[in-house]
Amino acid sequence: MSLISGISPAFFFLIIFLIIIAASSIKILREYERGVVFRLGRLIGAKGPGIIFIIPGVDKLLRISLRTVVLEIPPQEVITRDNISITVNAVVYFRVVDPNKAVVEIENYLYATSQLAQTTLRSIIGQSQLDELLSEREKINLKLQDVLDIQTDPWGIKVSLVETKQVDLPAEMQRAIARQAEAERERRAKVIHADGEAQAAEKLAEAANIISVYPAAIHLRFLQTLSKVSAEKNSTMIIPLPIDLLTALLEKKRRE
Repeated sequence: MSLISGISPAFFFLIIFLIIIAASSIKILREYERGVVFRLGRLIGAKGPGIIFIIPGVDKLLRISLRTVVLEIPPQEVITRDNISITVNAVVYFRVVDPNKAVVEIENYLYATSQLAQTTLRSIIGQSQLDELLSEREKINLKLQDVLDIQTDPWGIKVSLVETKQVDLPAEMQRAIARQAEAERERRAKVIHADGEAQAAEKLAEAANIISVYPAAIHLRFLQTLSKVSAEKNSTMIIPLPIDLLTALLEKKRRE
């Protein structure tokens, strides 16, 4: 108690001031953070992670996260190259790879990337046809990623993935696509049926050639047919008539 009373008030306030200065000069950055330091307005560089020291009143620290940011592009009204109006939205995955550029080269990299993604989405979709957008979506996604990555590279941003989430079509176009799909299924069914008829005709021609070489084969086939009919439960009675007998009768009638 006597020691505290022996300290002058000016010295006591000086100690408190130095403690406050020391506490404000120590900054702790997480593993995914970097601190961009400006000293009297001039860029010093990115520091961290861990404990870093700055000069209070002289240095200014801006924290930048290096984690991947998931940016959802709101639905955009777009007219495709084949003059079809659609609504499409997407999601962009990107992260900061150079904190210095993300602070110095662009005022707000999150807002800038969002606006650039919207305009790029409308531009790329407007250059594509509807069939390409529906069947080759992966190709559209890669094109969007390449364009965004090139344009955001000067800002120190890396676009890792772009995915179109949903494509909404007008009701009239949905009905037209449904009719087109139905017509395509009917066409395939007719082609398959025609192929089956062609294959059956080829097999019948081969069977006819074999029977013409071996006349007894027609008798065997005739007997097989009778056995199948008699195996079924019906009231029909079939009496086989030898073909040789008919041949003899026809020859006799011709001679007469």
